[in-house]
Amino acid sequence: MNEQIQPSTVRVFIALAPPDDAKAELARELRHAYSAYPRLRWNRIEDWHITLAFLGELPGAAVPLLQPPLADLAAVNQPLRLALRGGGHFDERVLWSGIEGNLEGLHLLTNEVRDVIRACGLAFEDRPLRPHLTLARSRRDDSSSVVEAAAELAAFTGRPWRAERLHLVASNVGRGPGPIHYRDIEAWRFGAEPS
Repeated sequence: MNEQIQPSTVRVFIALAPPDDAKAELARELRHAYSAYPRLRWNRIEDWHITLAFLGELPGAAVPLLQPPLADLAAVNQPLRLALRGGGHFDERVLWSGIEGNLEGLHLLTNEVRDVIRACGLAFEDRPLRPHLTLARSRRDDSSSVVEAAAELAAFTGRPWRAERLHLVASNVGRGPGPIHYRDIEAWRFGAEPS
């Protein structure tokens, strides 16, 4: 019998994700950057997300504690109207696209998500929300590619879209070689009664 061994901890965050057509629009804008800056470690398009709360490594048993209250939270909130806009960088190492639209609603939702985490008794780093979509990271010996790519992206204005779901996401960081990959543990539609 071949049983899959579950890790004792899981790296977790809570996020929103742009719809596929909004991601495709940004990917078209990045075509030149993909070829001009091949040494950047580009995030996979299917993994693009807006982090609301990063919990880091959690015991596997802690994850189910989050699911019912996050489902309830999604049920009482409406989708947020957002858009991707421009580009920038953190410390010349992380390339991002900015977020615009209902930022007040985004901040309120983030506060509610973080209240749920606290109510579950889970510790996390409660940093101020800086709404963005991480696109790429530079290698240690490359101090200019991220800055140049951000400048090229500065004029980008994406179409508005609705964040329809709240995502509880796991990543494989530290679980072997290769790029980081994310998977939904669960996602809940905003304004829908939990099942």
